[in-house]
Amino acid sequence: MSIPNLLAIARLILTPVAMGLILANPDSQGMRVVATVVFVVAALTDFADGYLARRWQLTSTLGAFLDTVADKILVTGALIALVEVGAVSTWVAFIIIAREIAIMGLRSVAALDSSTVPPSMWGKSKAALQFTAISLAILRLDVVIGPWRLDQWFMAAAVVVTVVSAGDYFSRFRSVFSTSRARD
Repeated sequence: MSIPNLLAIARLILTPVAMGLILANPDSQGMRVVATVVFVVAALTDFADGYLARRWQLTSTLGAFLDTVADKILVTGALIALVEVGAVSTWVAFIIIAREIAIMGLRSVAALDSSTVPPSMWGKSKAALQFTAISLAILRLDVVIGPWRLDQWFMAAAVVVTVVSAGDYFSRFRSVFSTSRARD
């Protein structure tokens, strides 16, 4: 198995570890720091696996699948744990998770037409902003700017970019829905 694929698998393994740390003792700043470090390491594997796969020309269908699934599971797992400890709004988690499912659906429909939906700059920006916002939400620094803490501002920005990136993907690839086919 290639190193990029092993990094995606590491991200999958680190997800429940990060979740457990987020949930273990949310009132302990030390535990939040450890949880943040684990989450950041997992998030960095996303950037590393894609970079290495392209640089070493090790891209594959399995690698693309593992990378996409590992990203979604990491973000979803962290958001669920953060909702549980009251650090993130249920609505924020819903919007982000719903977008991820919708884009995976778009990619599935495109694959039926032998098309692909490559990552866009909006999608890459979304990932970076989500990872940053989630890291700050886990850490929960007491930095208040106006009505919100720093992590809340970043999470709001992540939601906006998440919605914009979904709109961008669906507008650019709306043609995959134009052919008629049998439904389940």
